[in-house]
Amino acid sequence: MVSGLPPAQLSPGIRWLLLSPIGRLSRKVYWYGLAFNWVIIAIAANMWMKSLPGDVDLASLTFGDFMGSNPLFPVLFVVLTWFEMALLIKRLQDVGLPGFFALVAFVPVINFFAVLTLGFLPSAAGPNRYGPQPDSYYRRR
Repeated sequence: MVSGLPPAQLSPGIRWLLLSPIGRLSRKVYWYGLAFNWVIIAIAANMWMKSLPGDVDLASLTFGDFMGSNPLFPVLFVVLTWFEMALLIKRLQDVGLPGFFALVAFVPVINFFAVLTLGFLPSAAGPNRYGPQPDSYYRRR
């Protein structure tokens, strides 16, 4: 281990995975985290679609209709956005880039390719300033 580095947390839990932007994240865990987000979105969209009247024109529906249909959907959207940002930041840090680049997730079209590309980039070898290995982080002293 490199001298001067703080102690490491090598077995963080689900709370760290979805809530904390600190540390590194492997490709496998990154994909699992994104899949969790997508399943939650699919469940919410399915609930919304089932609540629509049968004669509604699906082509005329907008994202605003979805968000306005249930007062909890905007809250869910904000929470899931934070989950995704935490995943993106940790994944960026795992490949050796600053988490600041996660802001590209808010740029339409580019966000799709950025999220996809991050899922295939290999982890940086050995410890870096964000953690000793993928799926870990340095604890504060």
